[in-house]
Amino acid sequence: MTTFPSNGDNAKLETPFSIGDLVSLLRPHQWVKNIIIFAGPAASLKLSSPQSLYHATLAFVSFCLAASSIYAINDAIDRNADACHPTKRLRPIARGAISPATAYALAAVLISIALLIAKTFLNGTVTAILGTYFVLMVAYSLALKKQALLDVIVLATGFVLRAWAGAASVDVVASQWLIGCVFTLCLFFGFGKRQCELSMLGDDESAVKHRATLIRYTPRLLSHLLTTSAAVAVMTFLIYTMEPGHAAPPFHKEHLFYTLPIVIYGIFRYTMCAELGKFAGPTEILLKDKMMIASIVLWLAIAMFIAYHDPIVSAVGLERLTWDPVPQ
Repeated sequence: MTTFPSNGDNAKLETPFSIGDLVSLLRPHQWVKNIIIFAGPAASLKLSSPQSLYHATLAFVSFCLAASSIYAINDAIDRNADACHPTKRLRPIARGAISPATAYALAAVLISIALLIAKTFLNGTVTAILGTYFVLMVAYSLALKKQALLDVIVLATGFVLRAWAGAASVDVVASQWLIGCVFTLCLFFGFGKRQCELSMLGDDESAVKHRATLIRYTPRLLSHLLTTSAAVAVMTFLIYTMEPGHAAPPFHKEHLFYTLPIVIYGIFRYTMCAELGKFAGPTEILLKDKMMIASIVLWLAIAMFIAYHDPIVSAVGLERLTWDPVPQ
């Protein structure tokens, strides 16, 4: 078994923490997860409105601050477990650079600012969703993450709340099947993260020291969970593309059906990367694996072209190539 040095609870702060330590604690690279906030506004073509883009961006900023407050709380709670992980042991609290008390105080400031932004510049719905997200994630850090299966479901629910908040920030109702896509895809990513952790830690003793629920996530079980969640995610995506909805869709989203090969490739690629033992979790895979980045960029480019096809071809004088107008 590989062991890692730990400062433990009795570690003394040898020097005041640096800006680098503070940035490491807040984990701004993880803010990319909050891009899901723009899903609802993008699907409703609201992002072309400066006011809607402004409100969606404020929602994004609010959730970034809330997420950083959760990271600070979680790292303070998990400081001993993190010391048993090959990369998390380098986090500022685990190695004694920042005290738990400082982390809790910083978390309180961040969530207060986040709620103030939502209440002042957005609306009551976004504020309520943000508050619910914070409470749910604190509950996750304190207890829910110790329950196998429920831990991943809670994390996926956190992404659903983000997507709802993004839609609410621009006063639109997100499609139920779009929300279903977010939930099932995040389930898939969550089980993939557990696979990453098992592959990186290597042996059962190290895995359990880092995260108690990993003893429940056997490779065979994770294989089933990844397969099932991936299949359901693809099905909900397909249903979303064909869903007529209660009102006319703002664009011909049925053409998204033809991006299915890219979606399938991205899911297969993520599964393969999760088993390599080189990545700590979904964020690293999505940001560092070149083929994953290429598939995401390609899908987004095609999706944006489908959404804005008529305005684009009209702008270049090719009105005859526009699709049939969507009824208003």
